[in-house]
Amino acid sequence: RKCICSAYFHQAARVKGIGEYVNARTGMPCHLHPTSALYGMGYSSDYVVYHELIMTAREYMQCVTSVEAEWLAELGPMFYSVKESINSIEENKQRAAERKQQMEKELAAAEEELEAKREREDAPSSRSTIVTPGHSSSSSSVRSTPRRLGF
Repeated sequence: RKCICSAYFHQAARVKGIGEYVNARTGMPCHLHPTSALYGMGYSSDYVVYHELIMTAREYMQCVTSVEAEWLAELGPMFYSVKESINSIEENKQRAAERKQQMEKELAAAEEELEAKREREDAPSSRSTIVTPGHSSSSSSVRSTPRRLGF
């Protein structure tokens, strides 16, 4: 397969859908020919190289071989390069799980803080007093009405 890739790297296509590919250099949509061995496989390879295109109502690739993206970059460096990505699917899933756990911890802490605040507000104070209008709580002596002078 790598040997075939070295000869046909200029006729490479990447997957777009099931049985549907796009030419890697031109962007022209191509489909697997129904007589191709890869057609009925049920699995679409990420990259393929082909020998010829049959132009009908659709463009069909004939003599198709599945290849690796690294092979295309190695054997045809003037056309292709591999983009090194630090984010793999597993790393993204792990980061998402860590973020979810962090958010859950923050939520639990906020709920505990809110519950403690509610308990402080609902707890009766140690000094309960009844406030009556017209009476000052600072003086404990009973006041009487001042006497009028002159009558």
